[in-house]
Amino acid sequence: MDLQNIINQENRTLVDVRQPFETILGKAKGAINIPLGSIKNRVAEFHQMSKPIIVYCRSGNRSGQAMQYLKEQGIEEVYNGGGLSEVKALLKNK
Repeated sequence: MDLQNIINQENRTLVDVRQPFETILGKAKGAINIPLGSIKNRVAEFHQMSKPIIVYCRSGNRSGQAMQYLKEQGIEEVYNGGGLSEVKALLKNK
């Protein structure tokens, strides 16, 4: 399954891993903000989230780190959405 199909699933969770001040410039509709530095303290929350989980940031670098860490914590259905502009482009009618 490609990222566009994954990101447009009804029960998916979008997580913006940028710093809160960065979200002032915009975020994907329905995304929750959990900064990269906070993920280690919130792993249990990620386990409870609707799957799949798509993480994104500004460029895809931090979200790549977040995805890798979450996979190491046993969360299989987590994907790197890349940057905000890529995620917005993939979202259908949102």
